[in-house]
Amino acid sequence: MSIFDNIGKAAKELEKEASKALSNKTETFTFEALPESLAELQALPEASMDTPYKTAALAVAALCAFAAAPEIGLEMLNYLKGPQPFSQQQVAFMKERIRDCGVKCPFSYFAGATPDNNYTPAQPFKVSVTSNPYSFTNEGYAVLWIKSGGADSPRELQLRRKGTDGPWYLWEQFLLVQIRPAKEDDPWA
Repeated sequence: MSIFDNIGKAAKELEKEASKALSNKTETFTFEALPESLAELQALPEASMDTPYKTAALAVAALCAFAAAPEIGLEMLNYLKGPQPFSQQQVAFMKERIRDCGVKCPFSYFAGATPDNNYTPAQPFKVSVTSNPYSFTNEGYAVLWIKSGGADSPRELQLRRKGTDGPWYLWEQFLLVQIRPAKEDDPWA
Protein backbone atom coordinates (compact mmCIF):
# COMPACT_ATOMS: atom_id res chain seq x y z
CA MET A 1 0.00 0.00 0.00
CA SER A 2 1.38 3.35 -1.06
CA ILE A 3 1.20 6.58 0.93
CA PHE A 4 -0.44 8.10 -2.14
CA ASP A 5 -3.46 5.77 -2.09
CA ASN A 6 -5.35 8.07 0.27
CA ILE A 7 -4.70 11.36 -1.55
CA GLY A 8 -8.22 11.46 -3.03
CA LYS A 9 -9.77 10.82 0.38
CA ALA A 10 -7.61 13.48 2.04
CA ALA A 11 -8.52 16.01 -0.65
CA LYS A 12 -12.24 15.34 -0.12
CA GLU A 13 -11.84 15.85 3.65
CA LEU A 14 -10.05 19.17 3.10
CA GLU A 15 -12.81 20.26 0.72
CA LYS A 16 -15.47 19.40 3.32
CA GLU A 17 -13.64 21.38 5.99
CA ALA A 18 -13.30 24.39 3.68
CA SER A 19 -17.02 24.14 2.92
CA LYS A 20 -17.84 24.13 6.63
CA ALA A 21 -15.76 27.28 7.07
CA LEU A 22 -18.14 29.03 4.68
CA SER A 23 -21.20 27.66 6.48
CA ASN A 24 -23.36 29.52 8.97
CA LYS A 25 -22.15 32.84 7.70
CA THR A 26 -23.99 36.11 7.17
CA GLU A 27 -22.69 38.95 5.05
CA THR A 28 -24.42 42.33 5.04
CA PHE A 29 -24.15 44.65 2.06
CA THR A 30 -24.90 48.36 2.09
CA PHE A 31 -26.04 50.40 -0.90
CA GLU A 32 -26.17 54.18 -0.57
CA ALA A 33 -28.66 54.18 -3.45
CA LEU A 34 -30.18 51.42 -5.53
CA PRO A 35 -28.83 51.15 -9.07
CA GLU A 36 -31.14 52.53 -11.76
CA SER A 37 -29.24 51.18 -14.76
CA LEU A 38 -26.98 48.30 -15.70
CA ALA A 39 -24.00 50.69 -15.70
CA GLU A 40 -24.77 51.76 -12.12
CA LEU A 41 -25.05 48.11 -11.05
CA GLN A 42 -21.75 47.27 -12.74
CA ALA A 43 -20.08 50.21 -10.97
CA LEU A 44 -20.85 48.75 -7.53
CA PRO A 45 -17.98 46.94 -5.77
CA GLU A 46 -20.19 43.85 -5.42
CA ALA A 47 -20.28 43.58 -9.24
CA SER A 48 -17.01 41.65 -9.06
CA MET A 49 -19.33 38.75 -8.12
CA ASP A 50 -16.33 36.93 -6.69
CA THR A 51 -18.49 35.53 -3.89
CA PRO A 52 -22.03 34.16 -4.11
CA TYR A 53 -23.03 36.54 -1.32
CA LYS A 54 -22.24 39.58 -3.49
CA THR A 55 -24.25 38.23 -6.41
CA ALA A 56 -27.20 37.47 -4.13
CA ALA A 57 -27.18 41.01 -2.74
CA LEU A 58 -27.09 42.46 -6.26
CA ALA A 59 -30.01 40.21 -7.22
CA VAL A 60 -32.20 41.95 -4.63
CA ALA A 61 -31.28 45.37 -6.05
CA ALA A 62 -31.93 44.15 -9.61
CA LEU A 63 -35.32 42.72 -8.62
CA CYS A 64 -36.25 46.12 -7.16
CA ALA A 65 -35.36 47.69 -10.50
CA PHE A 66 -37.36 44.98 -12.29
CA ALA A 67 -40.43 45.83 -10.17
CA ALA A 68 -40.05 49.54 -11.03
CA ALA A 69 -38.97 49.27 -14.68
CA PRO A 70 -38.99 45.70 -16.08
CA GLU A 71 -36.75 46.44 -19.08
CA ILE A 72 -34.01 48.03 -17.00
CA GLY A 73 -34.31 45.42 -14.26
CA LEU A 74 -34.11 42.63 -16.82
CA GLU A 75 -30.83 44.05 -18.17
CA MET A 76 -29.43 43.89 -14.63
CA LEU A 77 -30.81 40.41 -13.97
CA ASN A 78 -29.40 39.07 -17.26
CA TYR A 79 -26.00 40.50 -16.32
CA LEU A 80 -26.24 38.64 -13.00
CA LYS A 81 -27.40 35.50 -14.81
CA GLY A 82 -24.17 35.41 -16.81
CA PRO A 83 -23.81 33.25 -19.89
CA GLN A 84 -27.40 31.98 -19.73
CA PRO A 85 -29.89 34.89 -19.76
CA PHE A 86 -33.48 34.57 -18.62
CA SER A 87 -35.83 32.95 -21.13
CA GLN A 88 -39.04 34.66 -22.23
CA GLN A 89 -40.97 32.18 -20.06
CA GLN A 90 -38.87 33.05 -17.01
CA VAL A 91 -39.37 36.77 -17.63
CA ALA A 92 -43.14 36.29 -17.95
CA PHE A 93 -43.11 34.27 -14.74
CA MET A 94 -41.20 37.01 -12.88
CA LYS A 95 -43.66 39.64 -14.13
CA GLU A 96 -46.53 37.46 -12.94
CA ARG A 97 -44.88 37.02 -9.53
CA ILE A 98 -44.39 40.81 -9.20
CA ARG A 99 -48.05 41.30 -10.08
CA ASP A 100 -49.12 38.67 -7.51
CA CYS A 101 -46.82 39.55 -4.62
CA GLY A 102 -46.66 43.28 -5.34
CA VAL A 103 -43.97 45.73 -6.38
CA LYS A 104 -42.99 46.13 -2.73
CA CYS A 105 -41.95 42.48 -2.45
CA PRO A 106 -38.30 42.89 -3.55
CA PHE A 107 -37.91 45.87 -1.19
CA SER A 108 -38.99 43.68 1.75
CA TYR A 109 -35.52 42.09 1.77
CA PHE A 110 -33.82 45.29 2.89
CA ALA A 111 -33.34 46.07 6.58
CA GLY A 112 -36.15 48.05 8.14
CA ALA A 113 -38.77 47.16 5.50
CA THR A 114 -41.86 45.83 7.27
CA PRO A 115 -45.61 45.71 6.65
CA ASP A 116 -46.08 48.51 9.22
CA ASN A 117 -44.01 50.98 7.20
CA ASN A 118 -45.33 49.74 3.84
CA TYR A 119 -42.01 48.03 3.10
CA THR A 120 -40.02 51.24 3.07
CA PRO A 121 -36.41 50.20 3.74
CA ALA A 122 -34.10 52.13 6.02
CA GLN A 123 -31.44 54.07 4.17
CA PRO A 124 -28.76 53.34 3.31
CA PHE A 125 -30.17 50.09 1.92
CA LYS A 126 -28.82 47.03 3.76
CA VAL A 127 -29.37 43.41 2.81
CA SER A 128 -28.04 40.39 4.71
CA VAL A 129 -27.24 37.15 2.90
CA THR A 130 -26.88 33.94 4.90
CA SER A 131 -25.46 30.48 4.30
CA ASN A 132 -25.84 27.31 6.34
CA PRO A 133 -23.99 23.97 6.51
CA TYR A 134 -25.77 22.77 3.36
CA SER A 135 -25.15 25.86 1.23
CA PHE A 136 -22.08 24.51 -0.55
CA THR A 137 -22.74 20.78 -0.76
CA ASN A 138 -22.75 20.69 -4.58
CA GLU A 139 -19.49 21.78 -6.17
CA GLY A 140 -19.83 24.99 -8.16
CA TYR A 141 -23.24 25.82 -6.66
CA ALA A 142 -24.35 27.79 -3.61
CA VAL A 143 -27.74 28.00 -1.93
CA LEU A 144 -28.13 31.17 0.15
CA TRP A 145 -30.99 32.78 2.05
CA ILE A 146 -32.28 36.30 2.57
CA LYS A 147 -34.81 37.31 5.22
CA SER A 148 -37.87 39.31 4.22
CA GLY A 149 -39.55 41.71 6.63
CA GLY A 150 -42.85 40.28 5.38
CA ALA A 151 -42.22 36.56 5.89
CA ASP A 152 -41.41 34.24 8.76
CA SER A 153 -38.71 32.24 6.99
CA PRO A 154 -35.83 33.37 4.80
CA ARG A 155 -36.13 32.94 1.05
CA GLU A 156 -33.71 31.04 -1.15
CA LEU A 157 -31.41 31.94 -4.02
CA GLN A 158 -29.27 29.51 -5.96
CA LEU A 159 -26.01 30.64 -7.50
CA ARG A 160 -23.59 28.95 -9.86
CA ARG A 161 -19.90 29.55 -10.34
CA LYS A 162 -18.42 29.73 -13.80
CA GLY A 163 -15.43 27.42 -13.85
CA THR A 164 -13.44 26.79 -10.71
CA ASP A 165 -12.42 30.36 -9.98
CA GLY A 166 -14.78 32.49 -12.06
CA PRO A 167 -17.61 34.76 -10.96
CA TRP A 168 -20.76 33.57 -9.23
CA TYR A 169 -23.92 33.99 -11.27
CA LEU A 170 -27.59 33.95 -10.34
CA TRP A 171 -28.91 30.49 -11.17
CA GLU A 172 -32.39 30.66 -9.65
CA GLN A 173 -34.24 32.89 -7.23
CA PHE A 174 -37.23 32.25 -5.00
CA LEU A 175 -37.62 35.78 -3.67
CA LEU A 176 -40.72 36.85 -5.58
CA VAL A 177 -43.25 35.04 -3.39
CA GLN A 178 -46.11 36.25 -1.24
CA ILE A 179 -45.35 38.42 1.75
CA ARG A 180 -47.69 39.87 4.36
CA PRO A 181 -49.68 42.80 2.97
CA ALA A 182 -48.36 46.28 3.58
CA LYS A 183 -50.38 48.22 6.15
CA GLU A 184 -51.71 50.58 3.47
CA ASP A 185 -52.92 47.57 1.44
CA ASP A 186 -54.42 45.59 4.33
CA PRO A 187 -58.12 46.28 4.89
CA TRP A 188 -57.85 44.62 8.33
CA ALA A 189 -54.92 46.70 9.59
